[in-house]
Amino acid sequence: MEVTRKICCVYKPLYRAYSTNLPGLLSDVNVIDLTRVIAGPFCSMMLGDLGANVIKVESLDGDEARKWGPPFISGTKDSFYFQAVNRNKKSICLDLKADDGKKIMYDLATKSDVMVENFIPGKLDSMQVGYEKLSEINPRLVYCAITGFGSKGPYSKKPGYDVMAAAMGGLINVTGEKNGNPVKVGVAITDVTTGIHAFGAIMAALYHRQKTGKGQKIDCDLLSTQISSMINVATIYLNCGIEGKRWGTQHANLVPYQAFKTKDGQMVIGAGSNAQFADLCRLINKEELLNDERFTDNSTRVVNRDALIEILSEVIETKTKKEWAEVFKNASFPNGPVNTMKDVFEDEHVKAIGLVKELPHPMAGSVKVVGPPTVYSEGGNYARSAPPTLGQHTKDVLSNFLGYSDRKIEELFQNKVVQ
Repeated sequence: MEVTRKICCVYKPLYRAYSTNLPGLLSDVNVIDLTRVIAGPFCSMMLGDLGANVIKVESLDGDEARKWGPPFISGTKDSFYFQAVNRNKKSICLDLKADDGKKIMYDLATKSDVMVENFIPGKLDSMQVGYEKLSEINPRLVYCAITGFGSKGPYSKKPGYDVMAAAMGGLINVTGEKNGNPVKVGVAITDVTTGIHAFGAIMAALYHRQKTGKGQKIDCDLLSTQISSMINVATIYLNCGIEGKRWGTQHANLVPYQAFKTKDGQMVIGAGSNAQFADLCRLINKEELLNDERFTDNSTRVVNRDALIEILSEVIETKTKKEWAEVFKNASFPNGPVNTMKDVFEDEHVKAIGLVKELPHPMAGSVKVVGPPTVYSEGGNYARSAPPTLGQHTKDVLSNFLGYSDRKIEELFQNKVVQ
């Protein structure tokens, strides 16, 4: 019992709960979400934030991320990992191997605008519920497949997870301390980035459909997204043959641009121009550095990185993060503390912008989420409803969205086609 108390969390209401009736730019868009884990669910969550009707179609066992705990949300078997990327959705459980299950998918496709899935290429087609079949049923359907390695090439059938793509795409090799081992990024950033790319691609395809009346298939994959995200590291290698290196919090091409130790933690300081470097030197009472030929511009500062960082480090370590924040309050250069999550959510700015939302939850009472970061002047981008429990909306979707009779729904439940 003690262990259960430690790993299950119940939140008391601290923030205004959002209504599912709020306006949204995509309020007339219906989405079939056949995705699991992070990349696909993150994409469909963004569509739901903008008001789309997102129907999350799960197997009878559910999205495997539901089991990625502890911690689990109180009163359920659902992990908080799952909660992070599944708000604003309805959950139905469906056996796609059953003929009646396939029929439900066809009916969903007929009434939907978008489908997002992240199965291994060809898997859904072999089950007769992939793009080939659904596009026949609804030629206007925008079908987005999110995979590890794309639909062609020697790796196309390999399962893909974030850490694999981050490793194979070069990110892990350039992450970590200068003389240390390669390090995984603290969150599944390749998944998140792929989800954002998929979201943008879906929006572009919907715009194209508006002009042409035609749907299409979109392929997004983790590896291609990760390689494209290597930006300057990739471009410098392609054109100069220079391999990327691990720099810790430092920047390969800008100095100073890194975390510095303070009396009570670390603080990131960056100076991307001579004017910003001059401002930094004035605020830390080291104006003599401005006349030092080793530090006259960014190029010389990069060459003499170690000498400059040693000088700056000795100064920054003399005050606390809070004291430096006050000194740098009106600084022209970017700066900020290295925060824990506690620090993040106690920050006055984060509180002021109201980024954290609390949503009613059928089992736990309420659950807190980080709301959408983008603000629209028109239309609305909101955390509308808590992540669904497994199969929470099966009857609702079958009855109110597809128009099935009570008798037919009862038969589907009895035959274990749905749950």
